[in-house]
Amino acid sequence: MTTASVHELGLAELAAALGRGEISSVAATSAVLDAIDASQSTLNAFRIVRREAALAEAAEADRQLAAGAREPLLGVPIAIKDDTDIAGSPTAFGCGGDFPAKTEDAEAVRRLRAAGAVIVGKTNTCELGQLPFTSGDAFGYTRNPWSAEHTPGGSSGGSAAAVAAGLIPAALGSDGAGSVRIPSAWNNLVGIKPQRGRISTWPLPEAFYGLTVNGPIARTVADAALLLDVASGPHAGDLHTPRPIRASDAVGRDPGRLRIALSLRTPFTGIRTRLDREVEARVHATATTLRRLGHAVTIADLHYGVLIGTTFLPRSMVGIREALDRLPDAKVDPRTRSNALTGRILGPALFAARQAEPLLRMRIGRLFENYDLVLAPTTATPPPGVHEIDAIGSWATDQLITTACPYTWPWNVLGWPAVNVPAGFTAAGLPVGAQLMGPANAEPLLISVAAQLESELQWHRERPTPWWGQAAA
Repeated sequence: MTTASVHELGLAELAAALGRGEISSVAATSAVLDAIDASQSTLNAFRIVRREAALAEAAEADRQLAAGAREPLLGVPIAIKDDTDIAGSPTAFGCGGDFPAKTEDAEAVRRLRAAGAVIVGKTNTCELGQLPFTSGDAFGYTRNPWSAEHTPGGSSGGSAAAVAAGLIPAALGSDGAGSVRIPSAWNNLVGIKPQRGRISTWPLPEAFYGLTVNGPIARTVADAALLLDVASGPHAGDLHTPRPIRASDAVGRDPGRLRIALSLRTPFTGIRTRLDREVEARVHATATTLRRLGHAVTIADLHYGVLIGTTFLPRSMVGIREALDRLPDAKVDPRTRSNALTGRILGPALFAARQAEPLLRMRIGRLFENYDLVLAPTTATPPPGVHEIDAIGSWATDQLITTACPYTWPWNVLGWPAVNVPAGFTAAGLPVGAQLMGPANAEPLLISVAAQLESELQWHRERPTPWWGQAAA
């Protein structure tokens, strides 16, 4: 096997090739690191590249492979998002400034290491994960591999860009209002937002008051499920510990004939939103494929009510304020400071917001008395231009991000799982996605349906034409 072919392989394929001795971890990791270096001035997916440490880890993986060890990801290079701690590197969370290196791995990283993964670096994210864009004064612009003029989404945009460009086979992201699903939709990828607590957020007992969870981004359902299995599991300090699942066992499993609600209705946001016609057409096409697979798909809108939005805002804004407090010397955009101030004001509303969650689960969960899962758009629009977020005020920013991405955040309030599946491309060649949404602990069902769709649509065969390494506008 040549090192050039490393970029064509998925997570499981590369793990298998390493296990068969067809390539060494050092060779595979070197190829990944070289590709990252060559793309960094244009694609700009990484905040930190761990070349020396990663090659040392790869050499150790090769020694273990030679001795017969066979951990699930032994020697496989992957990446994590720069909101997740890895010992020896700072966690800037998209902000500017000099920050001390962390002394301990996050629990999710500890589990990745235990599975043998080689972590090549930390991917870019916007400041404190607030936006469906990945840009900032601290690092510039991360661009979409499908179009240099467009954002890859956010806040896990660096992870999604790196996977879509073939730099790495899979990456870990986080999702507090759609931050795994949105960039997955805009990069033709599979992104899983798991049940709250499925992947530990330790050293935080919960992140953003339960809104944010960690989740995998990959080109195929099987690879996303494998990364989910490897990263999942609790830390003793976690506030949420759902019953264990085996996500990989659901890939290829027949889910039976399901009742699926097709919901195009947006939650109430206080800002007027409209579903782009091309996105709507691609979601309807996904529904047609599901019907062809034997499922009953019926238009049945979710009715979220007003309360869910009023419970999201305090948790989100207080979370931003606390995240900024943990980075006291951070250099951030005035919009971030404004949101942190809003978080201080909304602090007294936090208790009521948390208390309302069981009521919201009961109210919205009634839909699952008649349906097994929900199909909805992941975003309302194709990816915006990379500069559209620049030099606008807080209110204009809120309008922009809400108009583009009104669909994903309610499932963060509820803590339930959802999976973005690629839904095709616009006439301009920009990827869009649809999300499968389920009740508590429904990842196996969602994954089995997503795998069915993949077997029909074969989205993983579509790859962007490389432009990175050339000058970007």
